[in-house]
Amino acid sequence: MDKKRVIILGAGPGGYTAAFLAADRGMKVTLIDENSRPGGVCLHRGCIPSKSLLHLSRLIEETRNAEAFGLKFQPPEIDLNRIREWSRGVISKMADGLISLCKQRGVDFVHGRARFLDGNNLSINDKEPIGFDHCILATGSQPISPPLFSKINNRLLTSTTALELEEIPQRLLVVGGGYIGLEMG
Repeated sequence: MDKKRVIILGAGPGGYTAAFLAADRGMKVTLIDENSRPGGVCLHRGCIPSKSLLHLSRLIEETRNAEAFGLKFQPPEIDLNRIREWSRGVISKMADGLISLCKQRGVDFVHGRARFLDGNNLSINDKEPIGFDHCILATGSQPISPPLFSKINNRLLTSTTALELEEIPQRLLVVGGGYIGLEMG
């Protein structure tokens, strides 16, 4: 009996988790993402970068509080470019780990854009059709800009653009209750 073929669109936490589970159950799995490396927004522009910033802010806070224990530190000099470089290194190692897990489990990771041809076939980057028995859509979401803020659109940040700021803002308003925005704030 042939293995069931499962195609998963989106290689973020939902997609790669589904891919690993399907592969562990003996299915032939193809994981497709428009990003050249798996991990999705969470790894590349969301959860992990915001957690790395949160880690650094905790370090700064700990040094401020250390005076109560008899340790006094100078205020830190913050080099955002070096912080970004360090964060990108962490992200790269984690993405490499996901690629390694795909190989270990026999998951075929493909960089590209998929387009459905019918209920059981799709093409990647408009190349030859690929048939499947099951398809899982795990393409994530995108930030929206509330209409109320349309007049100040040039000042709105997403988690992606916030990671590229040249300097730390004196004030920041986080709209919404998502954990990424909360951590960045």
